[in-house]
Amino acid sequence: MKTRGIIYIVCCLLLLSACTQSGRRKPVSDIESPNLNSVKKQAESYRGKNVIKMKKSGGVYLIPTTINGSNMDFIFDTGASDITISEVEVLFLYRQGTLTKDDFIGVQQYQIADGSISEGTIINLKTVQIGNKVLYNVKASIIHNNSAPLLLGQSALNQFGKITIDYNRNEIILE
Repeated sequence: MKTRGIIYIVCCLLLLSACTQSGRRKPVSDIESPNLNSVKKQAESYRGKNVIKMKKSGGVYLIPTTINGSNMDFIFDTGASDITISEVEVLFLYRQGTLTKDDFIGVQQYQIADGSISEGTIINLKTVQIGNKVLYNVKASIIHNNSAPLLLGQSALNQFGKITIDYNRNEIILE
């Protein structure tokens, strides 16, 4: 049953023909690629702190994040239990070869902020880079909605000891 579910999900993802730009920026082919310097420049590192410039967009703050070598902008969301990613970005990562069928773990039920229950497919993200810190094997949930926002949730954020937000400078400091 689990294998059939994974095959169904991969087939659905492959059938998606439209690829929106909901949070994705240009792909980076290698995690150590020189193109990653732009992200690293945005993240100053001083006294062990990871300072990242946030972008305000439509009332939310976006954090530049690199997922399996691809640059994406995530909404900083301390209320989200996991990193959430839409089918569009999953298809993009799958086509790039940075997400494979082995990264699909299973299915989980989530309670949404409005109280409703939603089902998400759980995947393993090999690398999640936030500023100058790389996290390995981070759990994420695929939201089965092409326009779902990218959320940077607790499966990544709880790996930092202290998070400080400076709204005057539009910076988030991760320690």
